[in-house]
Amino acid sequence: MLTKRVIPCMDVRDGKVVKNLRYFIALPDAGDPVTLAAEYNAQGADELMFLDINASHEGRKLTLDLVRRTADEVFIPLTVAGGISSVEDMSNVLQAGGDKVGVVTAAAVNPALITEGAVRFGSQCIVVGIDARREDDGDWWVYTHGGRRAAGRRAVQWAREAQERGAGELLVTSMDRDGTGEGYDVELLRRITEAVTIPVIASGGVSRPEHFVDVVRKANVDAVLAASMFHYGHYTVGQAKECMRDEQVPVRL
Repeated sequence: MLTKRVIPCMDVRDGKVVKNLRYFIALPDAGDPVTLAAEYNAQGADELMFLDINASHEGRKLTLDLVRRTADEVFIPLTVAGGISSVEDMSNVLQAGGDKVGVVTAAAVNPALITEGAVRFGSQCIVVGIDARREDDGDWWVYTHGGRRAAGRRAVQWAREAQERGAGELLVTSMDRDGTGEGYDVELLRRITEAVTIPVIASGGVSRPEHFVDVVRKANVDAVLAASMFHYGHYTVGQAKECMRDEQVPVRL
């Protein structure tokens, strides 16, 4: 059985890692991304996510120098997202040391970008982020621009389309759970993993290793992503993996 990946996520604003409180609102400073990246590399993280949380909302590019300095500190795959809106942006990120590029807003606004990136760099480099919220009709709908704008797309349908267009992986974040510490939206994630064949990363709402175990068992995700539970020292990556292993979830120790 393939091992499940544990991925710390660094939500970066103004050069600092911040904590998401709820509904994509980030406030407290959690530290320097370069320092945290080195620490997570040492703790045994399988991959690392670098997300410039305000780049798309503010209509600007991410800071490549900070990406470059972060990449210099790690020897594990680094996914970079935020403000990437063209194949040129993808190329710049990969040249700065990123191993994968994450696209959320740009992919939903211009789905052809997924295919263009996959053709140019390979599907394995393209991670499509899906920020979803459950609406009154009971279904999950996609939001863009840091969760501020409705995209008019149903999350599960968009997941299928992203795969068809060449995405190599999906990062699925529940806006309803993000920052709550109540655990992942297992039902949303299960519906998406059943709809696609590419790897799915669970995001939004985790606060303890038991949430990792729960979402792997019930939704069969390929990777689990967490931020504040690692940033503030509640758990190390190693402790989380030990808990997963004790519950018979295969991980790389």
